[in-house]
Parts: sequence; C-alpha cells; structure tokens
Amino acid sequence: MRHILTQRLTGADILGLGFMTFAFFLGAGNIIFPPLAGMLAGEQVSPAMAGFLTTAVGLPLLGLFAVAKAGGGIPAMTWALPAWIGVLISVAIFIIIGPLIAAPRTALVAFELGVDPFMQDSGNGQLYYSISFFLLAAGLSLYPGKLMDSIGKVLTPLLILLLLVLAASVLFGEPGTTAPTSERYAGGAYVQGFLEGYNTMDALASIMFGMLIIDLLKKKGIDQPGDQYRYLVIAALIAAAGLAVVYISLFLLGAGNAELVPAAENGGQILSAYVEQRFGFAGLLILAAVIMLACLTTAVGLLSACSDYFASLTDQVGYSQFVVLNAVACVLVANLDLSELISLSIPLLVAVYPIAIALILFSLFAGQMAYPRQALLLVLLVSAGFGLLEGYKATGGSLEALAFLPLFEVGLAWLAPTLAVLLLFMVLNWLSPKTAPAT
Repeated sequence: MRHILTQRLTGADILGLGFMTFAFFLGAGNIIFPPLAGMLAGEQVSPAMAGFLTTAVGLPLLGLFAVAKAGGGIPAMTWALPAWIGVLISVAIFIIIGPLIAAPRTALVAFELGVDPFMQDSGNGQLYYSISFFLLAAGLSLYPGKLMDSIGKVLTPLLILLLLVLAASVLFGEPGTTAPTSERYAGGAYVQGFLEGYNTMDALASIMFGMLIIDLLKKKGIDQPGDQYRYLVIAALIAAAGLAVVYISLFLLGAGNAELVPAAENGGQILSAYVEQRFGFAGLLILAAVIMLACLTTAVGLLSACSDYFASLTDQVGYSQFVVLNAVACVLVANLDLSELISLSIPLLVAVYPIAIALILFSLFAGQMAYPRQALLLVLLVSAGFGLLEGYKATGGSLEALAFLPLFEVGLAWLAPTLAVLLLFMVLNWLSPKTAPAT
C-alpha cells in the first residue's frame, strides 16, 4: 500500500522563496526611479510615495495573490474564455517583460550605472558587457530547479545586505535640502506617483513570476494547491515588505538631498552623487555591486519565466533553447540607447497595463460576480479597448473626444469604465436570488 506524503518547505526554504521573489522584482529600474520622484515631489514626498507604492508594491502583491487564488497564471485566470485569449495576453506580456523591454533594460542600466562610470572610454564595452551579462543570466536560468537555492539563498542575501547599508544611511543620516515641489507633482502628487510606478512593470511581471514560483514549488514536491497558495502568499508578503523598505528609503534619499544634483535627469545621477558624498569611491563600487546584482537576479527571473512559458506552447523547441534565444534577443535590444528603449516602452505599457490590472481584479473577486464568463469577457474587452486608446494617445495621438472621462488627462481614462464593469457584475450577483440549500 502506498502512502502519499505531503512535502513541506523548511523555514530556510520559505525565506529563500521570499527572498527570491523579492530579487525577481527588484531590478535597476526599481532603484533609479524613486530618487528622482522623491526629489521632484519635494515637500509632497509622502503622497507621491504613497502613489508609487500603490502601483509598485500594491499591484504586484495583488497580482501574486490573484495567481495564488487562481492556482496558476493567465491560463488559469482566463479559464472561462477560449484558450487562445489567454495565450494572446500571455504572449504580449511575456514579450514586453522579456526580450523586448524589461529584460534588456536590466543589462543596459547595469552597464550605465555600474560599469560605465569607471571606464575612460566605453567603446564597445556595452556590447561586451551585455554578452557577458546574459551569458551569466542564461547559465543560471538553465537550471530552474536550483533557482531558489542560487538566488534565494546566495545572491539575494548579499543584495539585501548592500541595500540595508544604503537604507540605514538614509534613514539615520542627516538630511540635506528639500527642493520645492515641482510643477509635475504640484497638481496631484499621489496620481503622479501612481503613474511613476508603472515604470517598474512589476504588476505585469507579478503574473508571470507567480507562474514561475508555482512551477518551482512543484519541483520542490509541493503539489497540493492549498500548500502552493500558502507558500506563494508568504513569498509575496516578504517581497512586498522588502520592496516597500527600499522604495521608502530611496524616496527620502531623493527628497532630502536635492542640492546634490539640482538638474538631475534620472534617479541614477542622484543616487550616485549621494553614495559618492556619503561613502566615497568605495561607496560607488558598492553601488555598482547593488545595481548589477539587482539587474542580474531580475534578468534570471524574466528569462526563466519567459522561456518556460514559450516552451509550453510548442513541442519543437524546449526550455533550454528558448533561454538561449531569449538571451540573444536581449543582447541585441540591450545595445540600443536607453532613451530609445524608454520611448518604445511607454505606449506599450499604457496599452497593456489596463488589461493586466483588470485581469488581476477579476481573479480576486470572481467568486462575487454573476455570470463570470460574460464578466471576464466584457472586462477584458473594455480594458483592452481603452488600453489601446491610451497607447495611441501616448504616441502623440489626439483623443479629445474622450476628455470627459474621469482621469483622462493623467492617462487613467480606462480605470472608471473597467471598475464600472466589475461593479456591475458584483451588484448583479448580489441581486440574484440565491438557491436555498437542500434539507
């Protein structure tokens, strides 16, 4: 007679899983966006920081909760619709957070902030660095069963230690000069901070990382859905707490040290100036290590998640082959100019983000909605339609006919119609007669 044993993670494994999740989210973009936002917000740093935390911590946390509740990623979250719809959404998101934008950006920013400042003449340094970077990332990604051990228990503790040193210097050090609130934040610091959080792309990545974490749990022998849900929720909470500490310290760094780089164009300049002033040249080396570790761990997570999904779509090309293909594509894109990559990403992000947020919200509240199939289809159609219009607007197109919608001016015209659809089906469920239980 066979006995079914329920596998359990040790305390160290749970911490490793949480640290790995934190490291997957914490890329260079997460480190360089908050200081500039804090400096520009100035005296309005608190509401700006709250808005940023909503989209950069709250939405990814909800995304992981939604994956845990659905028992899987987009295929499980779109169970009520034809399979090709889930595939289409997944492919679009995976391409954006994979070889097209997010993954190449990790190497590009790591080079510009962690390597280029120490080079007299970079020459072809960016090309050579991106090749070396993605060779290492691909090597780690080729062994997905060891991701929790190599990243969660080795690389991430070192990254956390370096970030804690930086955070402590900000939170317990003497603050500098706080700049006046810029015009960009004066009209609504919370909303502007909310939109800045888009740049992290973490709400998109949360759905994909959730799929990867469930797959890793299965490889660890955690097969029961209830156990997978519990461990994924714990990992999500650990990651959210870590991200919040990092963002808060970096916002305060930018807000309290405006005199260092008054005309800063990005948060990396503020961060570098602060570290050099506080820690000297050795501090710059530590900052380079933080940036490169953060980028590497994120790149590994993105390569693994993308390759695993693409491999599931075909029997002709396996996971290892997709890791190599994605790494090659990342090297090509990583040698573009950073401003070009950012310009490319903005219309795509504002087009896809509404769909991802709508899917997350539906998955969380599906049990409270009447006609779940129709509700899911309608909410995706509404969010996708408005998302495409927002993307068109971000390219410079004119949409004055929609100016009457709430939050149109700040790029959130999709929010009210999407929430209205969700609320409609929740009200219908509340009004529908309930069948009495059989006696």
